[in-house]
Amino acid sequence: MKIVQWYNEYDFHDWHERAAGADGEMSRFSPEAESTVISKNREDIKEPPMYKVLLHNDDYTTMEFVVELLMRVFHKTFEQATAIMLSVHKTGMGVCGVYTYEVAETKMAVTHELAKERGFPLKSSIEKA
Repeated sequence: MKIVQWYNEYDFHDWHERAAGADGEMSRFSPEAESTVISKNREDIKEPPMYKVLLHNDDYTTMEFVVELLMRVFHKTFEQATAIMLSVHKTGMGVCGVYTYEVAETKMAVTHELAKERGFPLKSSIEKA
């Protein structure tokens, strides 16, 4: 009760008088604060380097699993996943996507984990794009 009474009698009225402008209205911004704002253009900001996630061919991982993996982990359509899978099968390697380093590293780790759970020796790697 004492705290509420003190707030009602002293603090609110004193604060209101200090915060009110010359016309008695509450002001959202202080002219002094507005004049001290410094604005800079940051021209030195660079885009982060991008990395390709690559799948490598092996003789044991099924094509169906590779397509399923590409659809689940890399969010490819069935047609895109099939095209990447065929590229891996024919050339020995295929690009799953291009991402920042952390995202590429995570997708590579998830790929290895899912392949291991299913008993496949599928390997993936990342390289700078």
